[in-house]
Amino acid sequence: MSGTDFERAYRQAAQLVERELEGCFLEQGPQRELLEAMRYSLLAGGKRLRPVLTLKVCQALCGDMEPALDYACAVEMLHTYSLIHDDLPCMDDDALRRGKPTCHKVYGECNAVLAGDALQAEAFRRVAASNRSAGPAANARACAVLGRASGALAGICAGQYLDMAGQGRRLDEEELTQIHLWKTAALLQAACLMGLAASPVEATPAQQAAVETYARELGLAFQIRDDLLDQQSTTQELGKPVGSDVEQGKHTFAALYDPERCQQLVEAHTQRAKQAVADAFGDAEFLCWLADWLAGRGR
Repeated sequence: MSGTDFERAYRQAAQLVERELEGCFLEQGPQRELLEAMRYSLLAGGKRLRPVLTLKVCQALCGDMEPALDYACAVEMLHTYSLIHDDLPCMDDDALRRGKPTCHKVYGECNAVLAGDALQAEAFRRVAASNRSAGPAANARACAVLGRASGALAGICAGQYLDMAGQGRRLDEEELTQIHLWKTAALLQAACLMGLAASPVEATPAQQAAVETYARELGLAFQIRDDLLDQQSTTQELGKPVGSDVEQGKHTFAALYDPERCQQLVEAHTQRAKQAVADAFGDAEFLCWLADWLAGRGR
């Protein structure tokens, strides 16, 4: 397959999720402004990386994306909740997200908090009620995976806490890695593991370990590149304010190392991600292409 073929496959998976999400939260009722706020952020665009991973890992195991569609939507709902809360005045206080005013700027802080809370709840409801996946036991496993990735033990909340606590002081590579293993990589790992859970074909322990490694390395490469872009790109290109990490006193990989060293780290993490899945799946071409694409090659 050519790079164009892979990009087309990515768009097809993302559009599958997009169509499904467009049908969510259309109910009319006294809480319609809350539902509008949820849809505003959920449908604001973005790469849909996490749900695409869920679909494509499922496909790598069983040859079909359909069993993982509910899980993929749930992953994107949970990711959107985390972004809404991340942007709040008490957190990063950002005014732009994906090129649009952030949820609290449009609907107010109270509605933004509730929209995030509701999206998180709906994510778990979507997984628990799925009738596309391998069955109720798979739904239960997927709920547990998603809960761990979003929580305070080894997930988004833990990572965000460390990120906020580290503001204003110099962090070393070990501390930065810990933050982003939880804040960034944990949900990528959940997305991949939920793709395995949805499949009617049972994953081997080696395949499960492989996607965990893949997503961990992908997450670190993604974060280091994102830190570089925060220094080198523009607000128009990123769809969010650049330089905000420095303004907020956050220490990043781009502050710790020069651009050349950062790029070396991106490439090293990307190579480890590709090697993990290449050894575990018969067809890991798309997942390997995706790792390269996120690292900045083939764009």
